[in-house]
Amino acid sequence: MKDYEKYDGIGLHELIVKREVHPKELVESAIVKIEEHNPKLNAVINKMYEKAEQMVESLDKNSPLAGVPVLLKDVTQEIEGEKLTQGSQFLQNYRAKHDSEYVSRLRKTGVIFLGQTNVPEFALMGITEPKAYGPTRNPWNTNHTPGGSSGGSGAAVASGMVPIAGANDGGGSIRIPAAYCGLFGLKPTRGRTPVGPEHGRLWQGASSEHVLTKTVRDSALLLDFLQGPEKGAAFSIPSNENSYVAILNQPLPKKLRIAFSVKSPLGTDVHPACIKAVERTAEFLADQGFIVEEKDAPVDGKKLANSYLTMYFGEVAAALKKAEEWTGRKTSIKDVEPTTWVLGMLGKVTSAEEFVLSLQEWDLAAYRMEEFHETYDFYLTPTTAFPPAKIGELAPKGAEQLLIRMAGQLNLGKTLKKAGIVDQIAEKSLMRTPFTQLANLTGQPAMSVPLHLTADGLPIGAQFMAARGKEDLLFQLARLLEQSPLWVDMKENPYFSSKL
Repeated sequence: MKDYEKYDGIGLHELIVKREVHPKELVESAIVKIEEHNPKLNAVINKMYEKAEQMVESLDKNSPLAGVPVLLKDVTQEIEGEKLTQGSQFLQNYRAKHDSEYVSRLRKTGVIFLGQTNVPEFALMGITEPKAYGPTRNPWNTNHTPGGSSGGSGAAVASGMVPIAGANDGGGSIRIPAAYCGLFGLKPTRGRTPVGPEHGRLWQGASSEHVLTKTVRDSALLLDFLQGPEKGAAFSIPSNENSYVAILNQPLPKKLRIAFSVKSPLGTDVHPACIKAVERTAEFLADQGFIVEEKDAPVDGKKLANSYLTMYFGEVAAALKKAEEWTGRKTSIKDVEPTTWVLGMLGKVTSAEEFVLSLQEWDLAAYRMEEFHETYDFYLTPTTAFPPAKIGELAPKGAEQLLIRMAGQLNLGKTLKKAGIVDQIAEKSLMRTPFTQLANLTGQPAMSVPLHLTADGLPIGAQFMAARGKEDLLFQLARLLEQSPLWVDMKENPYFSSKL
């Protein structure tokens, strides 16, 4: 199909409705793009072409996105009978026993699943460079990362393989790839989208399921169908009464207030380009009549970072235990990446007391942010503190790599904690992406919008947060920005121009 990659999901479906294209042609076009671009980008790690063709044969063409090609993320988005490796060599032979509720709801929209996308091992990093599959590369510049953990999904959408890809976000994993790949990415309110039936909560409620898209309307439409209470879920909120798609073109209420900050909550550096992205956005919105004020969030960023990592350690330890149940054998340091092993080891020496205290820190932050949003409708920050790193740049080097291996082999979890290594891990691992975790811990919705390019042509996102349940306001604001001159034009991307 000519110009397939230039359409969003709704646009492709409209062509089917008009009988200008057959769903089979869309699937064939997507396969051509995957086969053309994946060898260089390494975004797709499991292809499901035969199943996709079967889905086309049984397609209900009255479904809202009937025939639109989609990829799913290789974490939590189970497809019955397909692999679910979570980026780990240890799970290469595990196959999902049933569809996840997320996948079941997606099926009802009529989308066609073409495969699964690459992730860092157990979705633990803001880059996508698992040893099991190798690094995924950014379509805007293949020397750089597309981010993580939904990096494969980000690269797939940004290269035109598919208009929509499954993603989830436990610390920024939708918003970071959206920022680095020039896409739109919204993390919904805690409890808005399903996480079962294997889970009642993901990362204690920090993680939410949704998608990465080129356009705001695709994201809004998918949330219309993904949202809703789920039996057995630990967190649940009522469905939005009005369609998110329907409200996109409704004007925002007047005199909305926006607080913005360009300061890292960890007190670490922020790249000038990331600061500029926010300042340009704030200036534009002030010109549009919004009340814009520079104001930091009323939370302790360092305490929150440590409480986030306490959960992170515990979840890694639990993930390794779950992997043992799935495979029927014990894990060892040889089965997973050294960093994963050390994180799990830290989880095993983290006490129940520490874990509960960390969750209480989340609740305190949530209360303070809800009070904050009684004054401010939106909170604007950079999505990330730095532009996309180069492939391999953030991998442990030399002495650090040796320390990780020794700590894992000698089981030095307690020693590392006593030596204050956790604080160092918090700063090092989060200093490039210190802004995204807040919304995960408080349960608020947050989005990254593509509003800036660096001098060398790499995308940078601006992040907006709103009060819990206010995805409608975020979508309306995103639609306004999408129609503005700030929105990054995909034609600047080599995969959508003659530059490739």
